[in-house]
Amino acid sequence: MESIQAREIHLILRSEREMLSGFLNAHHLRFDEDIECAFGLFDGERLLGCGCACGGLLKCFAVDEELRGQNGLGILVSCLCRNRFQIGISDLFVFTRPHNRELFTRCGFTSIAETRDVILLENRSDGLARYLNGLPRPPVGCGSVGAIVMNCNPLTNGHLFLIRRAAEQCGFLYLFVVEENRSAFPFSDRLALVRAGTDGMKNVCVCPSGSYMISGSTFPVYFLKESEDPSVLQSELDITIFGSKIAPVLGIRRRFAGQEPFDPVTRQYNETMRRLLPEYGVEFVELPRCCADGIPISASRVRHLLKENNGVTNEILRLVPPCTADWLLRSFEKTDEGG
Repeated sequence: MESIQAREIHLILRSEREMLSGFLNAHHLRFDEDIECAFGLFDGERLLGCGCACGGLLKCFAVDEELRGQNGLGILVSCLCRNRFQIGISDLFVFTRPHNRELFTRCGFTSIAETRDVILLENRSDGLARYLNGLPRPPVGCGSVGAIVMNCNPLTNGHLFLIRRAAEQCGFLYLFVVEENRSAFPFSDRLALVRAGTDGMKNVCVCPSGSYMISGSTFPVYFLKESEDPSVLQSELDITIFGSKIAPVLGIRRRFAGQEPFDPVTRQYNETMRRLLPEYGVEFVELPRCCADGIPISASRVRHLLKENNGVTNEILRLVPPCTADWLLRSFEKTDEGG
């Protein structure tokens, strides 16, 4: 390793970006377009190893055969960790194949959960425990405990219908709002709207999802084969974490979701829950959707109407609760189009 130097790969330069993409391709990996930073191991101008990051996710690792067994991965992980720490990101995660577990545990990462195809590791040994310890616990003797995981992008009457139906079937209901800012509406606003919309529902506890309820938009695809469906692998890992690590600590015995007539990815996710959750003693309950004019109410419909009409219409206002309506009217122009 005496002649090997680690340095940042400057993605703003087309030549360096193409070099990284070509190196990953040579290792049968894909270049993810959301990569924010990358580091490489160089022998002169020759790239022999690379590692990348997007937010708190470290990914797109590849090391040439000649450097394996010489801690090349450890050097790349150290460079990326230092870079992430410098910009204020301290909780770091890696998705990879299970056979790579030991490589990353030697770099200080701890396994959270794994399936046959994917493993998730993080740089903190107590990260999940700290997240769970920060959540409220159901009152003693409250009865059955349930959970819903929602994006609420934004909160609609359809969401509230599902929440009320689930709350009727539980003594205590956790409502986890997906905590990421890759949605059309910022997480802080989505969380505030859900809390406002459920105010008065005494047995509903609204919580951020943390980093342990995996969204498909943050699940990487760079190491997957063309024949593998990312949504299937993501949902299996997500439900494994929920069923094996989250539900037992919080006493959750039921998980609710709405029926999905349109989106095949969400429908497939529901099928994964139906298949896997009973293995962990959690019942999956699929509830009927609330409809308006015979059409299921969805956040995607609200977003489509906002974009189509370039503002808030009366049709949109019929689909959302007062708290969301007020927020939309403050954030977007009101238009007379759309009824």
